[in-house]
Amino acid sequence: MSSPSLQPATGSSNTLRSVGALLAGLLAGAFLSLATDLLMTAIGVLPGLGKPAGDKALLIATVYRTVFGIAGAYITALLAPNRPMAHAMILGVVGLIVSVAGAVFTWNHQPPLGPHWYPVALIVLAIPTAWIGGKLRVSQTQ
Repeated sequence: MSSPSLQPATGSSNTLRSVGALLAGLLAGAFLSLATDLLMTAIGVLPGLGKPAGDKALLIATVYRTVFGIAGAYITALLAPNRPMAHAMILGVVGLIVSVAGAVFTWNHQPPLGPHWYPVALIVLAIPTAWIGGKLRVSQTQ
């Protein structure tokens, strides 16, 4: 019989793994989005930081941010110690909060940074994106 001190602390271990899964998904989505933003700026698809963007550029950004959001939720669900869909949806709520904050801070920016549909789209897509990423992972395990 092994010593109690050598037994894994499942409660705290799962909590750390849950936090790690959420951070991994969040950082993956954020890193991919920011790296792609930099690439799109370098090749002239997106304007420089603080400059207004048009509909076409923001539509492209919406598409790749959605794909990266799905990937981030998938990573979170993959790394979750249990309940992968719940972890993915928690990441979706975090994305929703960040998107709402972004909309609030940029809505009345002068000069305008772009059309208002873009931050609204990010808000609307946060939860469905997380659900798709989580569902993709769960479907692999069934």
